[in-house]
Amino acid sequence: KMTQQMRDLQLAQARKPPGPSSPNAAKRLYRNLSGKFRVNYTSFDEGSLVGRGEKEKLRKSYLFQSNAALFEAVELQDLDRVQEMLKHYSPEELDLNTPNSEGLLPLDIAIMTNNAPIARALLQAGAKESPHFVSLESRSLHLSTLVREAEQRVNELMAQVVNEAPNADCSEKEKQLKAWEWRFRLYKRMKAGFEHARVPDAPSSVHLSVASSSSLQVTFWEPLSVNSAVVTKYKVEWSCSPTFSPLLGEAVIDKLKDLHFTIQGLVSGTAYHIRVSAYNMKGWGPPQASTPPFAIPSNWREYDGRAPRRRGQAEALDHLLGQVKTVHQHCICHEPCKNQPQSRKHSVSKSLKHLFHPGSKFLKTLKRGLYLTAIFYKDDNILVTHEDQIPVVEIDDTYSCLLMQDFLWLTKVSCMWDEILWLRQCVTVSQSSCSCILQTRFKMLLAISQMQGLLGIQDLGQVFFEPIKDKQGNILIVTLKEVKTNQTFESVRWVPICKLQTSRKSVSSPEEPTALDTLLISLQDKLAYHQRSSHALSAGLYLGYLKLCSAVDQIRVLVPEQLPNILCHVKIRSNPNVSREEWEWLQKMASVEEPVPTEPEADRSQNPLFQELQVAIKELMTLVNIPLQEAKDFRLYSQEVLDFGDQVSFLLLLPPSDDVCTAPGQNNPYTPRSGFLTLPLQIFELGEER
Repeated sequence: KMTQQMRDLQLAQARKPPGPSSPNAAKRLYRNLSGKFRVNYTSFDEGSLVGRGEKEKLRKSYLFQSNAALFEAVELQDLDRVQEMLKHYSPEELDLNTPNSEGLLPLDIAIMTNNAPIARALLQAGAKESPHFVSLESRSLHLSTLVREAEQRVNELMAQVVNEAPNADCSEKEKQLKAWEWRFRLYKRMKAGFEHARVPDAPSSVHLSVASSSSLQVTFWEPLSVNSAVVTKYKVEWSCSPTFSPLLGEAVIDKLKDLHFTIQGLVSGTAYHIRVSAYNMKGWGPPQASTPPFAIPSNWREYDGRAPRRRGQAEALDHLLGQVKTVHQHCICHEPCKNQPQSRKHSVSKSLKHLFHPGSKFLKTLKRGLYLTAIFYKDDNILVTHEDQIPVVEIDDTYSCLLMQDFLWLTKVSCMWDEILWLRQCVTVSQSSCSCILQTRFKMLLAISQMQGLLGIQDLGQVFFEPIKDKQGNILIVTLKEVKTNQTFESVRWVPICKLQTSRKSVSSPEEPTALDTLLISLQDKLAYHQRSSHALSAGLYLGYLKLCSAVDQIRVLVPEQLPNILCHVKIRSNPNVSREEWEWLQKMASVEEPVPTEPEADRSQNPLFQELQVAIKELMTLVNIPLQEAKDFRLYSQEVLDFGDQVSFLLLLPPSDDVCTAPGQNNPYTPRSGFLTLPLQIFELGEER
């Protein structure tokens, strides 16, 4: 390849006595610039090298080779090779923004040869244009110099090849001549590309939306015509005047992976006009005004001055818990509380070596009763006892019917694993009433303490949403916790899940498996549920569907299997904020009891939220298998927007009042497709909080 030949020739010439060379202004200028732009690289393995000098030598060699290889791929217009290098190496490893000896960057070559695919790939990787080209004149002069010097070098080598007799030196000169002829053609093509290019057209579309009470979000798209030169940056300008005089601010965007920008620090209730311009090597193109032409920073809460629902709730709960603890510390039967720090310290100091102690009280088989098991997993491995059994402890051997309220109480206790000893002492005080419920819950706390002590771990994880029952009268409550890879424990026995499932000898028949056998059979499903229940939604505004069904002792809510901690939903848009104007429109629609928008209407075609809701409702109805005509009787929840942090918000779609909750024995005419499950409402609330 030509550039490889040139490098070989340059290395060969370096061994020869220095001779006269043609002046090269770019080389002299960028000899100093390269040192300033070069980025230190230390990501490759240097552990086997001895001596700082040898390390530095290898580092420079690596940088030179990767940088030269990238220049070669760009010059030869090898898109696949460029994409491969950008995928496997960082910009620092490729020395992406360090000029070569000609004062050019890879992006300069791509845009001046009008190679749009390579230029876009480089831009998304963070490539920049050469800082030397501060004006059109400087770029034109630089290209003319490169063309002139390359032409001069070609003429010199051609004369030498013609006048010299055939020998080894002549063959070497012919190679140099071919390389310089190729480079001469490259520079002429770059110069021609620059001369024929014009400034880009305006961005094809600019969308403006309200991001918060003090910010606006601008989203824009590439110009329809870039006029023979790739766009390398955009400029966003804003003003309170439609003439943009005076201009309040501007921002230049040169990271083009995502074409959007959020303008911060604006005044709530003030109208701002926005426009966006595109830039290529010939300069800035005409601006494109936004749609809508202006926007007012606001939030739906400003409609009635409502404070955030959860503001101060966590602090209030902590304060309330502290007050309860203070009251209970003065109880006579709570004198052991004074020794709690020492007892807890002793418990925490225990390690997982107790899994292998012959005297541990883990159970291998279940009798008729209530039990607790803790599943700790890492990748495809599961934590087991010294007998290769899943850790199981007994709660109550006389309790054959688990009340749902006791189970739901235990799920709330899982939010306070570190407070189990204190909770035990509180329940002990209350046992004077001989309440059967309190006795059961006290035994649950004892079993939790036993599990924590035997494992040496306080946090037992998340309670699975339903216990496992068998026909032998066993009830198994399951907790699940993923052990992160950076956690280390001593004397831990990790067993592959598949090995545990195949090696366990079942004592039950396939028709009537025990609770432990059922747990092993469904273990992957439970681990998958646990992992999915911790997934978070991407930023945006969502439309959720609230559907409940009731039983004798509980209310359950319909959720998707892939995200069981969230209602059935579809995404409306990426901007989570609902502006005051949008909320006013929703309130107006709710006050006149209009049906939800499922069909387009001419007078509302200019309302972006109306159009977005139309699309979202159709998609949601298809998802939950409800005919679209039935949605006309549905309504949007108009009391509030459900905010989950700053990045996710929900609008709720509700069925008719009589159909929000399906009563026991009542048939649901529209059964959702596969991929859904129903959770107890309290479990869902805990999962949403997590």
